[in-house]
Amino acid sequence: MGETMQNRTRAVRARGIRTTVAALAAVAGVAAAAVPAAAAPASDTPRFLEPAELPPHPSSPWYAGAVTAGQPDPLPMCVGDALPSITSHREYWTEFDTSAQQLTVEGRSEQWAKDFAALLRKDLAGCAKKLMQQDPDITATQKCYGRLNVEEGADVYGIHTASAWGSSDIGLFSVGRDGATVTIVRWGQMGTFQHAQVADFKATTVTAVNKLY
Repeated sequence: MGETMQNRTRAVRARGIRTTVAALAAVAGVAAAAVPAAAAPASDTPRFLEPAELPPHPSSPWYAGAVTAGQPDPLPMCVGDALPSITSHREYWTEFDTSAQQLTVEGRSEQWAKDFAALLRKDLAGCAKKLMQQDPDITATQKCYGRLNVEEGADVYGIHTASAWGSSDIGLFSVGRDGATVTIVRWGQMGTFQHAQVADFKATTVTAVNKLY
């Protein structure tokens, strides 16, 4: 009789433990359901160009490095001296002699970004002259390809450099702004103005500015 009562007591206790565990699990389930799942954070930083959004190369795909905080090393010609420490950049390249770069700066205010973009345009407008002053063996010429109607606007420039030892390079630059953020896109390869993919580069610039936010 005593053993039977003990068995019944142990059974009751076991049922009680199982009931308590189930209840706690149910409470935990309700609590978990009451707390919404963490949503993916909204993008609050500028997005950078993807390789496929660059001017197409006839013989190679584009490749890209990671988006990197800080100024690039080396600094790009024409615009490098103006870049603040808060710059972010991304490098692009092909299997041949073509490369590109995007540099983006989130300003402290829209007015700051407007002034910064104006400074960059001024630097680009005087770039050929400055390059020849820095190196007498370089002959530089440039063109302005006009303004693009995207967000707060973007301006496109072309710069050709030829050296006394025979090198010849063509570069395209653009400066665009969306609110307080400024982006610079650079594309370059061996060649002259006739090798500049101006129409494709303008399309790339529009994409870059539209992707800022």
